[in-house]
Amino acid sequence: MIGFVSSTVFDCADTDRLATFYEAVLGMTRVEDNPDWITIRTAPDGQALAFQRVEHYMPPRWPGQIVPQQVHLDIRVDSLDVAEAKVLALGAVSLDAGTDTFRVYLDPAGHPFCLVLD
Repeated sequence: MIGFVSSTVFDCADTDRLATFYEAVLGMTRVEDNPDWITIRTAPDGQALAFQRVEHYMPPRWPGQIVPQQVHLDIRVDSLDVAEAKVLALGAVSLDAGTDTFRVYLDPAGHPFCLVLD
């Protein structure tokens, strides 16, 4: 092993808005906070997501590749309907795509993510 993943980083225009969204969806805690970079974690040494402010940010276009998605999260849930209501209330947008076992959304910065039935 050469190393380990320290965090998954999302480019975005508004770091606070996107970090707040994922804090609420995933129950993570903000551990680093400035206008250009915010990090949230599950625990002090746990998984981390980071949000980097990018000037002139262009959100990905799913499923096309004109502006590729670059990364997406699969979030395991017990109920697609319950989870959907919660992420929509937090600012997600449904793409009306998926199957009986997963649904596709955009986060507030336009990154695709999936709710996946556990």
